[in-house]
Formats: sequence, structure tokens, C-alpha cells
Amino acid sequence: MSLILAAAFLAAQPQPAADTPSPPAALMVFFDSGKAHFRRDSDKALEAAAAAAGAGARLRLVGHTDRPGSEAVNRRMSLARARAVAAALVARGVPGASISTAGEGEDRPYLPTADGVMEIQNRRVDIIVER
Repeated sequence: MSLILAAAFLAAQPQPAADTPSPPAALMVFFDSGKAHFRRDSDKALEAAAAAAGAGARLRLVGHTDRPGSEAVNRRMSLARARAVAAALVARGVPGASISTAGEGEDRPYLPTADGVMEIQNRRVDIIVER
């Protein structure tokens, strides 16, 4: 997959409100509430990430959650989500050594919300392609 296709995919991702600070440019994989299994509509992001890794890029996977639940539970869930995406990428042939994972819990929402508010765009893993 070309960088042009990856850029087109990024442009199609949900966009935050104009006054919301944007996270770093990344492919995104989304999750249902309380789940570490990514949604079925994640194939394009995973394919773009695998293609980038095949071209020699490193992938940094950063998991996030929305605001229901405790900070400790959300931190664990965000890391579990990043690891689930890493496993899916390894299954697609990406070398595990080219992937790093982290979980930020509810600390860096895509769309800021009040505590306890569910927001799918915050339940995500950012796949950051590092060249």
C-alpha cells in the first residue's frame, strides 16, 4: 500500500471539533466499550500499517480509552488494546521487533469529554508510522 493510500485513509478518519487539539498523525483502530478486540472495520488501517512496516517503517502503537471506569482499569485496557493491534500486525507479517506498544488510558482523548462519558473516538489505538 502506498503512502498516498495511507494518507487518503487518514483523511477519512473521524475529525475532532476545530477547537480540539489533534493527536499526532496516525492510523486509528477503534474498539467497542470495555473490549480489547478491535472493530471489524479496522482492516484498512491494519493493512496500511503493515504496508508501511513492509517498507521499513517502525510502528508505535498507543492505546487509549474513553472516560468510564477507573484510571487504573483504563490504563490496563489501553495497553491491552495496543497489544491486540500488535498481535494482528504480527499475524499480517510485520516483525514484532518493529512494533512498540504503550497505553495511555484516558489521558489523551481525541474528543475531550466529562468523566464517565463514553466516546468511541477515544477508544482507539493510534498506529504511528515512524520512518
